[in-house]
Amino acid sequence: MSLLHTVLPFIVGSCLLGSPAALAAEKSSSMKSSQKLTIERITSSPALEGSSPRSVKFSPDGSRVTFLRPSAADYKVLDLWEYNLKDQEARLLVESTSITGGEEELSQVERARRERMRISNSGIVSYSWSEDGAKLLFPLGGDLYQYELEGGAVNRLTNSAEYETDSRFSPQGSYVSYILDHNIHVVDVKAGKDRVMTTSPTPTIKNGSAEFIAMEEMDRDTGYWWSEDEKSIAFIQFDEAPVEIGQRYEIDRTSFKVLEERYPRAGTNNVTVKLGIMTVATGDVTWVDLGDDQDIYLARVNWVPDNSGVFFQRLNRDQTTLDVIFADAATGKTRPVLTEKAKYWINLHDNLDFIKDGKEFLWTSERSGFSHLYHYKTDGTLIGQLTDGDWVVTGLKQVDETAGMVYFDGHADTPLERHLYRTSLTTAHKVTEPQRITASGGSHGVKFPDEGTDYIDYYSDPSTPSQVSIRNQNGELLTWVDENKLDENHPYFPYLKDHITPEFGKFTGPSGDDLYYRMYKPANMEKGKKYPVIFSLYGGPHAQLVRRSWDKSLHQILAQSGYIVFTLDNRGSNYRGVEFEGALYHEMGKVEVEDQVAGAAFLKKFDFVDGDRIGVHGHSYGGYMTLMTMFKAPEVFKVGVSGAPVTEWRLYDTNYTERYLGHPDKNKDGYDKSSVFPYAQNLKGKLLLVHGMADDNVLFNNSTMLLDELQKNAIQFDFMAYPGQTHRLGSDNMRQRHLMHLIKRYFDDHL
Repeated sequence: MSLLHTVLPFIVGSCLLGSPAALAAEKSSSMKSSQKLTIERITSSPALEGSSPRSVKFSPDGSRVTFLRPSAADYKVLDLWEYNLKDQEARLLVESTSITGGEEELSQVERARRERMRISNSGIVSYSWSEDGAKLLFPLGGDLYQYELEGGAVNRLTNSAEYETDSRFSPQGSYVSYILDHNIHVVDVKAGKDRVMTTSPTPTIKNGSAEFIAMEEMDRDTGYWWSEDEKSIAFIQFDEAPVEIGQRYEIDRTSFKVLEERYPRAGTNNVTVKLGIMTVATGDVTWVDLGDDQDIYLARVNWVPDNSGVFFQRLNRDQTTLDVIFADAATGKTRPVLTEKAKYWINLHDNLDFIKDGKEFLWTSERSGFSHLYHYKTDGTLIGQLTDGDWVVTGLKQVDETAGMVYFDGHADTPLERHLYRTSLTTAHKVTEPQRITASGGSHGVKFPDEGTDYIDYYSDPSTPSQVSIRNQNGELLTWVDENKLDENHPYFPYLKDHITPEFGKFTGPSGDDLYYRMYKPANMEKGKKYPVIFSLYGGPHAQLVRRSWDKSLHQILAQSGYIVFTLDNRGSNYRGVEFEGALYHEMGKVEVEDQVAGAAFLKKFDFVDGDRIGVHGHSYGGYMTLMTMFKAPEVFKVGVSGAPVTEWRLYDTNYTERYLGHPDKNKDGYDKSSVFPYAQNLKGKLLLVHGMADDNVLFNNSTMLLDELQKNAIQFDFMAYPGQTHRLGSDNMRQRHLMHLIKRYFDDHL
């Protein structure tokens, strides 16, 4: 159902239709819902998609949920809220600016950490519960604060010149732990004493932190883990000494810095890692035997339920073999549990759940070609497979051992929607058909409490901004945390009249695979008129853009301005299985471009498409794809805006690049062909290159190399640099506004 059908043009109440009061109400409602959407409004507060909660968590006793919500004054600032399930009321607990005064200057370490974790907000960006459900811990302005539910007092726990990071309550709430200067600190809550648990013998050795590669590429943003009984802490110690020191520019409004940093470029050395298990009472450390090969990635660490040791995941440098290994907490001795081998590469996940009092566990594997659930004994004996088919399981969410049910989310119905399912936890070695729990039509993100089957449901579709509810095991609504209803009080209500709901479809690509697309078409299209097209793409692995969910980007503005906005998930994108994603293995920018060109050919069959006016825009891998499509298919793509692109993969980091291209010494031809430079002289259209001048992910060198290449060949192009901006361009509202206007104006001028 479109948004136009969900909002009535009159008010239902005591007024009768046709009466003066009803007609006046209808006129008022029409005026409220007839404003034109602008870039200025998109980048202003309150947030246009509504005040949808994020980081929603059940309290330990299940009596309430807490969440972060954008401030009405500035949607970039997050405050801490609760929703009480008894009285079904939402309350503001802590307003960030009441503590910071609205100003927050991040340390270099914290800034880099947030960049790795893709945190673009300020204020309270994370929090944790104490086990007794009486307190909430949160970092703010570089220090730690504790909120007391009874009485509502906010107490400052630390006062340091440096930023404390990665803070949390211990599992039983006896301690607060955090990282300061890359060492683990533990505060005894009752005694109030702060102990430094680790030391760094040299500046390159760091304890308890997640190394750059872990955070940026492996989705591991911590380097320490409490045992449930609070007697031990498993932690990573890494040494950056082997990583080459490189230079990076950081240019802002008033300064030019050349920073010396250890950045592991493809083919160069990584950090060396050790895994220790520390006794909290004494600080003594037992080191785990990680094996003879030191050139590895330590991907995951999980305590077993009886606290006797940990399961750690060791990934080889080629990322084709993953070993799950048990390490004894007392001795550090290890035994193998299982090994996964991949045809292309291993996709890491967090789907490990211990059951049956720690005697068994559930796990997902792509060994069949698609990610599915498997049931194991903890000695590595396979009990059985729980799901199967040409679709993927994405997340293991909850296990109800009493009812014998496993809850997971995935794409069993369509790649375009994510749903919650359940299947039988059976030992009969028989795969049963999963039962879908969530309603169709959109995308669901679910979160369960530690125990129980009532769950938090994040839902959106192309006509519904994100809603947050609590539902039972059958998907039935128990209560809204935030219905985010598109009524007269919603920030988006004034723009409903012109809202364009995208169309979804698929066609057969060059390889014979179905390629899914999303297409925004201008409203009230004139018969016989041909419209320009903007391809909005990403194109890289481990990502998906074409999905039935709310889209809060620039696409509405462009479509309402007369553009067709087209997005295609090419081969290499996510949730389609190993072969579909692995198609770009050892040469990037080939099959992706072929599929995007096929998308253009598909569009040209429509009589409303102007095949001579096709543009393209993307950021990061999408910026790389913008360049590759314009350089390799200049007859198709005439105008492009490329944001923060990789131009030479030898400049990018080890873990990401080698996962897909292998080691540069072993695949020189693949690296050469995946670079933009063999094709740059083919540029015929209008190109705008955009890059942040403090980017520590896709280094600014990627753009300077391309600037020089085009200039030395007298090829004209346009360029916009953003001083002080990192990889996520638009750190504040006004820079976001500038960037959006820049993109739109470029297409207006040239397409």
